[in-house]
Amino acid sequence: MLRSLRCAALLGSLFLSASALAVDIDQATYGFPLTNPFEATIATTPPDLRPKLPSDDEINQSDYTLNMRPEREFSLPDNFWAVKKLTYRIAKQDRAAPLIFLIAGTGARFDSSINEYLKKLYYQAGYHVVQLSSPTSFDFISAASRFATPGITQEDAEDMYRVMQAVRAQNASLPVTDFYLTGYSLGGLDAAFVAKLDETRRSFNFKKVLLLNPPVNLYTSITNLDKLVQTEVKGINNTTTFYELVLNKLTRYFQQKGYIDLNDALLYDFQNSKQHLTNEQMAMLIGTSFRFSAADIAFTSDLINRRGLIIPPKYPITEGTSLTPFLKRALQCDFDCYLTEQVIPMWRARSDGGSLLQLVDQVSLYALKDYLHTNPKIAVMHNADDVILGPGDLGFLRETFGDRLTVYPLGGHCGNLNYRVNADAMLEFFRG
Repeated sequence: MLRSLRCAALLGSLFLSASALAVDIDQATYGFPLTNPFEATIATTPPDLRPKLPSDDEINQSDYTLNMRPEREFSLPDNFWAVKKLTYRIAKQDRAAPLIFLIAGTGARFDSSINEYLKKLYYQAGYHVVQLSSPTSFDFISAASRFATPGITQEDAEDMYRVMQAVRAQNASLPVTDFYLTGYSLGGLDAAFVAKLDETRRSFNFKKVLLLNPPVNLYTSITNLDKLVQTEVKGINNTTTFYELVLNKLTRYFQQKGYIDLNDALLYDFQNSKQHLTNEQMAMLIGTSFRFSAADIAFTSDLINRRGLIIPPKYPITEGTSLTPFLKRALQCDFDCYLTEQVIPMWRARSDGGSLLQLVDQVSLYALKDYLHTNPKIAVMHNADDVILGPGDLGFLRETFGDRLTVYPLGGHCGNLNYRVNADAMLEFFRG
């Protein structure tokens, strides 16, 4: 009898161990056609492999504004009129339905292409959908961030939570059955911190939360992206810039094609032409896009706080002031520079903060490990070849989420979110 009990206990432990393993999708059966992570990140899924979604005309949606920081009406320059209030977009069903909040990725506004795609996906499935800008977008920094210095994830989440509460109050008559939450890239990290905040504040009691391609170690992810700008690219010299090289390639591509067709298939088709970008050129393109996001963050934060790092504190800025010189200066400051010059000094001044390593632990998924490990309503979908991941990151996710982690073999950074297989999996998670 004792032996039987021991065997049963052993089998039970083996079963529990097996059930806690991450779901690893086999490449042979997955079917995603782009095996290059840079190419997948830029071009995303070929159009014929995407789900069929409604057009904008078929969606009952509107944009609204929130006056979260009324004092900025007077402190921000006049040419910031468009971002003195925070804009969000909501798509409403004509009946009682669950509502899902979407948080955009690094530097992205509520109407980013991925948020637009996710809106259509979930609206078609019967959800009310609220699209929110990233706490690192210039509009959110200006109109909703208390300290206008994003990067302390807990504080970013508190700002985001206030916005979500304001959205709910502004749409109080909307019949909502349950609340859901998701975010992609940095928005996935933000979603995790927002979910933890809601455990105590209980404004939404999220039924399920999905993190899409989130950074695990935020510092590792931004370092990886910053390094892409430093890639050595053949063909770039003192007389030919990277942008000229890409423009020349596109020009030759359209000349050979015989017409200009700027549709969703462009990048995929372009990458299958003779003018396709090399790995180094694609890496530089991804890194450059991120550098512009970092420049926006550094510029906006410096302007609002009058730190004088990019814009002289008393420099007069009117509607006619050219901001180009300041943008050029901001582009010289990568994300590491922004952390060093703006985030860490503020963090230390406000919280007696210590070293960079302490900050990294506080702003990354590490800070939520115990909460995420024991919370069955939170799941992660990630790609094994994602360019933002570093050594040990997937291991952390496996250990923390177990079978609530799905790892796709391909897709780069968010490049497979609009693949039919992924779309079905996202919908299934929220339905389950």
